[in-house]
Amino acid sequence: MANKQALRDLQHRLAQRMQAARETTQTVQWLAVECAGQALLFPLKQAAEIFAPVPLKAVPYAKPWMLGVANLRGGLHTVIDLAMFLGLRETGNRLEAQQARLVALNAELNINCALQVDKLLGLRGDEHFQPDTGESSGPRPRFAGARLLDQQGRRWQVLDLEALSRHEQFLRIVD
Repeated sequence: MANKQALRDLQHRLAQRMQAARETTQTVQWLAVECAGQALLFPLKQAAEIFAPVPLKAVPYAKPWMLGVANLRGGLHTVIDLAMFLGLRETGNRLEAQQARLVALNAELNINCALQVDKLLGLRGDEHFQPDTGESSGPRPRFAGARLLDQQGRRWQVLDLEALSRHEQFLRIVD
């Protein structure tokens, strides 16, 4: 029971920090997550609430990365395994980690969707990063934003959640 309360407290503090970060005058703020070992950054303006994994209802004939449908605070949301969608994890390998979280997309994007990520890494500001001037590995989808390096030399990929939510492959959930 204490673990559930600690998780609720953490989620509440993160939600407060995300709201405070949205209201500050800094140019860009990020929600840092990890998927299959890949460090990703979501713009705070495009991310909404964070949820612990909940029971899902399977959707027949859906792509393997479409995990199902969940009730999140009374709203029906599709749940996408982001690592699987991005090709970072094979389709047969489902994530069973306790650190997994669901990040709902902002309601302003007009899509009831939550992305399953392997773990939350916290909030970051632009001051934590510099542009990654390394070589590009070919064409990238529109939702793949800039690549950044943090002060420890770790590479981060920015994901434009609005562009992702309108990407043709993302919207085509059935085989």
